[in-house]
Amino acid sequence: MKIDFTPRELGYYFPAEFGSQRAMWLSWPHKEASWPGKLNVVYDPYCEFILRIAGHQQVCINVTDQRMENDAIDKLLNSTYANKVGNALHLLDNITFYHHPTNDAWCRDHGPAFLINPDTKSKAIIDWGYNAWGDKYPPYDLDDVIPSLVGKKLGLKVFHPGIVMEGGSVEFNGKGTLLTTTACLLNKNRNPHLSQYEIEQYLIEYYGVEQILWLEEGIIGDDTDGHIDDITRFVNEDTVVTVIEKDKGDENYDILKDNLKALKKMRLPDDKPLNIVELPMPSPVIFEDQRLPASYANFYISNENVIVPTFRDDKNDADALEILQDCFPERKVIGIDSVDIIWGLGSFHCLSQQEPTV
Repeated sequence: MKIDFTPRELGYYFPAEFGSQRAMWLSWPHKEASWPGKLNVVYDPYCEFILRIAGHQQVCINVTDQRMENDAIDKLLNSTYANKVGNALHLLDNITFYHHPTNDAWCRDHGPAFLINPDTKSKAIIDWGYNAWGDKYPPYDLDDVIPSLVGKKLGLKVFHPGIVMEGGSVEFNGKGTLLTTTACLLNKNRNPHLSQYEIEQYLIEYYGVEQILWLEEGIIGDDTDGHIDDITRFVNEDTVVTVIEKDKGDENYDILKDNLKALKKMRLPDDKPLNIVELPMPSPVIFEDQRLPASYANFYISNENVIVPTFRDDKNDADALEILQDCFPERKVIGIDSVDIIWGLGSFHCLSQQEPTV
């Protein structure tokens, strides 16, 4: 006999990132192995990211203990951006630390997936299973329980689907459509016992969506097996930005050309095509002979700003920021240097998770 109702049956759904937010959630970076030789230089752009958002909304940060909290506050107050604004002390009023120990910093993937129910004016959390992108980077036991810890702290209902899913692998328009990739969600290192149809049922029932749109591959250098948040993002209910590689000799050229072709064939539930805005790719970012997954699509949308990773590529950086500013006329688009952060194989969207208002 079935007793538990799914989020969809209870009236919950996952809203679009461009909707209204209460807070942004992060897990403070501390794992040297994620940024070998570069962890200390990552903090400066990371602190700018936090302080920019804290200027207009809450920022919630998971830290191991009081010592890490104190270190984080010290880094925030002594960052280049803090010195630039003169005094960042008042911004700390919008930053809350939670003593939730983590293995790593990628809150998009291990953090809470917040749902809203507009009828009951309530929020809930999905605690998907987390296995560090197919057991690539153990241990991940601390990261795996973060959603439940957050749910307990906030007094929210927590759903446990019992399968592996990462926040960076799914993209939402807030009106029933979810965009993802076969390369990631159908990878046998995630849920080998599930078919594509079965995975779709989990997405529908737990995220409260009605339509799943599938792209295939992600960009070269992405160790997540092709997360959608490096390639194609919703900027409103019927418009996506998608990255394009213009250099035919580049490894990403065919992958991104095929994705664009697939997007053009897609239809929303009302049978309308997607509006598609093309976003350039930066020149390849290579460090220690490794191609890194640098992409302008890994931006974070907050209530007032859009924080975009930039890569010291003057023309493409400027073009990407201009295109995104046109997509978000009500928000300020801000580029923050991500050349050091991307050595960790992710950027601002990978590091963050939004909590909506209801």
